[in-house]
Amino acid sequence: MPSPRIPSPAGPATPPGGQALSTIGLFAFVVVAWSLNWVVMKLAVADVPPLWAVTIRTAMAAAVLVPVLGAVRQLALPPRADYSIVLVICLFHMVAFAALMTAGLTLVPAGRAIVLGYTTPLWVAPAALVLLRERVTMGQAAGIGLGMAGLLLLAGPGAIDWTSGPAVLGHALPILAALCWSVSIIAIRAHRWTATPLQLLPWQCCIATAVLAALALLIEGPPPSRIGTPALLALAYNGVIGTALGYWAMTVVNRRVPAATAALGVLVTPAVGIGLAALILGEGPDPGLILSAALIMAGVAIGQGPLPAPRPFSRRTKR
Repeated sequence: MPSPRIPSPAGPATPPGGQALSTIGLFAFVVVAWSLNWVVMKLAVADVPPLWAVTIRTAMAAAVLVPVLGAVRQLALPPRADYSIVLVICLFHMVAFAALMTAGLTLVPAGRAIVLGYTTPLWVAPAALVLLRERVTMGQAAGIGLGMAGLLLLAGPGAIDWTSGPAVLGHALPILAALCWSVSIIAIRAHRWTATPLQLLPWQCCIATAVLAALALLIEGPPPSRIGTPALLALAYNGVIGTALGYWAMTVVNRRVPAATAALGVLVTPAVGIGLAALILGEGPDPGLILSAALIMAGVAIGQGPLPAPRPFSRRTKR
């Protein structure tokens, strides 16, 4: 899943009237697609080991993105100046975040994993203070405090059995995933872009597939010899709709609306994810989970504030 703060190519800050409806539709698609991503992945990991599940879905995304971007003349080798950002996003977001979240899904309910995974923005502000020397505002400090209160409610001593290894690990993995995603966001904000995020995406998917396959072979052994139809459909959804089309749609949205609007809109994802998990997986309504999610999302919303202007693209790659 992509970061809510990916810099967007140069373009209008607000959508023209004729694009407004399509922008809203694309944004709604992104929220639903990403919310459903982890619910569907919960079904996949019931039949496929976590690392192989992420490997297969990332390979499917690459198989879609490479020919599609080639057809619209957007496929080009990454410029040397963008090698570092390709590797950082690939390793920390597509590999670490996705693998840790998927492993967490085998141990905790999908709704809980989604909320924990979307605590990412809470870690960005303190990391930006240390690494980018960005000042933490009073609003950000208040937002972090509110979000941490929600996190403590969700993973505190009264919420989980701290004597159960699987329960503790199941909560730790999505939080660690969120920390990895925050590393990717910080790198995105610091990088001077040459190619667009969409142009770099297929190469990130290809590299991530190779890294994930190597990890899966090392940790989980050979790939599954047989994948059931429900798991295969779930992986196809994750690869084609959740990853390939989701990234494309979010890139278009990022070009049309202000960054703060895009970042806040993505906050709807955990709420929708909880609802879909209850509807599809039969995860009963958990008042503590709902309250925690509300606190975390409110904290992120309060802490967003105005985002610094993204660094511009220095040039476009050949098309």
